[in-house]
Amino acid sequence: MVFKVSIIAILCLFLNLKEKDDTRYHKAFYENGKIKEEGWLRKNIKTGYWKFYHENGTLSEQGHYKNNKRENYWYFYSKNNVRLREGKYENGQMINWWLFYDKKGVITHKCQLKDGKKNGYCLKYKNEKITAAVQYINGKRIKEWTTFSSFKKENKLSDLH
Repeated sequence: MVFKVSIIAILCLFLNLKEKDDTRYHKAFYENGKIKEEGWLRKNIKTGYWKFYHENGTLSEQGHYKNNKRENYWYFYSKNNVRLREGKYENGQMINWWLFYDKKGVITHKCQLKDGKKNGYCLKYKNEKITAAVQYINGKRIKEWTTFSSFKKENKLSDLH
């Protein structure tokens, strides 16, 4: 009995080590020699943390993969290393609140997304203050408020969860 348990334990350990052997760190480069991408591959499928770069060597995006699909929080940058947008993915689709920035890295709008489409509210910003709002359902514009005070008259701020 002890022998059978030992054999099963050894087999489990071997299979577990074999799985880990299939995970490797990947790097690819542009023709100019600058890094293009880097991250973890398991059986040639993107997994874990990844970084992608512009041809000039600056970071273009970073985030996590699960089964070759974007997952969790991601950041995107311009060639000048200015943040352009950030938000969450689930199963490769953009979800929840996303922030969008101008070429100077100042927030311009914040939108609720579901399955990669605007679904909920988009808040427009000027000088880092909310100035207007738009409501979307499944990517279609439903209503627009040209001032944030008019939005607050018709909606509760708790609607912006």
